[in-house]
Amino acid sequence: MTLLALMLRIALRVALTAMAMSISSGFAVAAGSDWVRTEQTQVRLISAVDGVGDSRSVTLGLEFRMKPGWKIYWRSPGDAGFPPQIDWGGSTNLDRTQMLWPAPHRFEVLGLSTIGYKGAIVLPVQATLTQAGKPVSLKAKVDYLTCDDVCIPYTATFALDLPDTAATPGGEASLIADAMSALPRAASAVGITFGTPAVSEIDAPGGRVGEQAVLLSVEVRSERPLTNPDLFVEHPNVLVAEQPSVRLEDGGRRAQITAVLIGDKLKAADLTATDMTVTLADDGEAVEATLRAAAGAPQPAPAPTAGGGLWSILLVAALGGLILNLMPCVLPVLSLKVIGAVGHGGSVPTRVRASFLASASGVIASFAVLAAVAIGLKQAGLAIGWGIQFQQPAFLAFMLVVILLFALNLLGVFEIPLPGWLAEQAVAGEARAGRSHLAGHFVTGAFATLMATPCSAPFVGTALSFALSRGAPEILAVFLAMGIGLAAPYLLLAVFPRWATRLPKPGRWMVILKKLLALALFATALWLLSVLMAAAGADAVIAAAIGAVVMSGLLLARRRIGFVAVPGALAAGLAAVILPAVLASTAGTAAASVDGRWVRLDTSREIAAQVRQAAAGGKVVLVDVTADWCVTCQVNKRLVLNADTVVRRLADAGALSLKVDWTRPSDHVAQYLAAHGRYGIPFNVVYGPGAPQGIALPELLTVDLVTEAIDRAAGR
Repeated sequence: MTLLALMLRIALRVALTAMAMSISSGFAVAAGSDWVRTEQTQVRLISAVDGVGDSRSVTLGLEFRMKPGWKIYWRSPGDAGFPPQIDWGGSTNLDRTQMLWPAPHRFEVLGLSTIGYKGAIVLPVQATLTQAGKPVSLKAKVDYLTCDDVCIPYTATFALDLPDTAATPGGEASLIADAMSALPRAASAVGITFGTPAVSEIDAPGGRVGEQAVLLSVEVRSERPLTNPDLFVEHPNVLVAEQPSVRLEDGGRRAQITAVLIGDKLKAADLTATDMTVTLADDGEAVEATLRAAAGAPQPAPAPTAGGGLWSILLVAALGGLILNLMPCVLPVLSLKVIGAVGHGGSVPTRVRASFLASASGVIASFAVLAAVAIGLKQAGLAIGWGIQFQQPAFLAFMLVVILLFALNLLGVFEIPLPGWLAEQAVAGEARAGRSHLAGHFVTGAFATLMATPCSAPFVGTALSFALSRGAPEILAVFLAMGIGLAAPYLLLAVFPRWATRLPKPGRWMVILKKLLALALFATALWLLSVLMAAAGADAVIAAAIGAVVMSGLLLARRRIGFVAVPGALAAGLAAVILPAVLASTAGTAAASVDGRWVRLDTSREIAAQVRQAAAGGKVVLVDVTADWCVTCQVNKRLVLNADTVVRRLADAGALSLKVDWTRPSDHVAQYLAAHGRYGIPFNVVYGPGAPQGIALPELLTVDLVTEAIDRAAGR
């Protein structure tokens, strides 16, 4: 090699190296910009995705790493400092941005109270593009202040380009997801309520010359026990809320919080005339609420009472119970309701009234039992929810046996000679045959209720969220109100019994109708077996089926085999109930799996973390919490979620569809529902850059509701 060639090769290598260094100094690689380093901090701009895909929004993050002792400031910094501020001048295809603020920490130095972050923190930024699916070039100038014993202001500039390639999660997506999970949530969504704050003016603490102070007292109630809560108050006239004093009561479920608010010209009237934003941070979690104070003595606000609110909730609960009569969940018990109505043709009105009152009593008594179970589970600290009994193999097998008994009864295989004491409390003075008749109506109402409760209905979720986040009296009152609502048709016919007596008298048509309704009950039994399969496995289904078939066969043959038939049928029925619980399979899916276009989540993982990580990647995420025993869930999925319009809209948004299965018991699913103020299913929520906290949908879905939520979550 000649000397000239060697010199040319060296020069070319030097030039290429210089060019690469020049490019890397101004533009990002992958999904993050270069670090801007100072003696105290490192800062960079990151993205949750490597490309914009078809989306109109992306989730960014401003990542800070600080040396020990150094901090940056929250959006309301307190006595000193200012929060990071970003100027996006020079960016292309960028419409607007919004910085989000994870829960902060309080720092007390020499009598000054400041609020911010130490160590490492990512401040999420929701960026909306001017044109969806087009490349974006980001130019950011960040002014921030970092402090320890001294404070140093810095300015950092960043460049980050995102191409119009697929919006696949980048290596920094998990960092942004963690930051999104630390954002304060709506207090009402996690079972936390605030009383009305009381405010009064006091002298400013020593050393605060020229400033004025207001004492704020507020009571907080929480479904989960609080441990060490801190309260941050934001108001245009409040400079800082000092470290509050906290008195925990009721095992941490009630907190009396008193804080001194400081401002240059702060008056108590300022806080009673306009709203304030409060952030309650405790044990790594935070909630936000908007409150309006009331003037008064410096004392804790009175405990929130149900008062008129309870009466409103009871009305909502009764309406929800009434609507439950129209839900797909009642289809399995339609036979019981129809036969209860048509059997009164030509009867005496008083007897008809007594029958419907007995059915209504059975419905309401069942709700009382459900309330007692919910109270017991809550007192024991266990997961509670609407319809969770359908997760238990023994209950499913028990309902299978009962449904078969009702079907055989409709076919005339036997009559149900139930104890007369049940009917004696419903109607006095009836003959024993009449008492048995009324007891049958009572039990029919009771079992119709149990079969009608695997799914939620409009207004039921609101009532349950109120009740299950409170004490035993509220739970009992709300459940009884729902029972009255579900029993309303029976009660109405009891008031106007002639509506039923005008039906044709029972005859041959009644025999044919009973056979048809018995077939509907046999179909219900098959449905219960399918639910049992999902909840407990094949062995449990085989055991339940064999026991149920043997029981039915012995009852059908009882006239031939004599007195041993009834005890044998009883033993077979008990075996059909007990064995599925013993043989139930506890094995679950070990990892997430794909079911068509749905990604089925492993319920042993933290569901909320998975959802937020996907949404932080700039994607729209549709979550469907469902179960095989939830009939309304299946109707929603077939008629709405799988509708062509919804499927196309999800595809256009590049959305991820997540299926969360609650067929089997799962504390993770129950906690996820409770975090959204829900205790029953169906539950659907849509996340996205435009809705990081999620848009919860009603129990009954429509195509328009779902598509509108998708567009809002996408930031359109």
